[in-house]
Amino acid sequence: MKLNEIKDNEGATKNRKRVGRGIGSGSGKTGGRGVKGQKARSGVSINGFEGGQMPIYRRLPKRGFNNIFASEFVVVSLGRIQAAVDAKKLDASKTVDATALQAAGVIRRAKDGVRILADGELKARIALEVAGASKSAIEKIEKAGGSIKLLAAAAE
Repeated sequence: MKLNEIKDNEGATKNRKRVGRGIGSGSGKTGGRGVKGQKARSGVSINGFEGGQMPIYRRLPKRGFNNIFASEFVVVSLGRIQAAVDAKKLDASKTVDATALQAAGVIRRAKDGVRILADGELKARIALEVAGASKSAIEKIEKAGGSIKLLAAAAE
């Protein structure tokens, strides 16, 4: 095979529709835009416009608040940690922190820290060093013989 012999599969490319090229083309005259009116013109921007009536997004009251300073934690369940230990991706003998979880593929990125939740069972004796954990998760970790250290930066 030579570079000049390479071509796309049949039907992979399609010619663009040339509108407004005479009535014989099937999309001439109005060019598939219907008849007259604002939407038949170019440069139309009428999303949310209700014909002069007060639009619904202005009639309804504003609600809520978005805290731009809030910490965003990555949530990890005990079941996921146990699965990683079983798959030999996490070493239970060493201290497990955000970097170890990232290297094991349990989390993609650490964001503002890792928070442990109690979903699933933990059989391994494991020492964790994370930003936060639920009370039930701490109980399960200690029941399995492990320990957990909560980092001071995330403590409120």
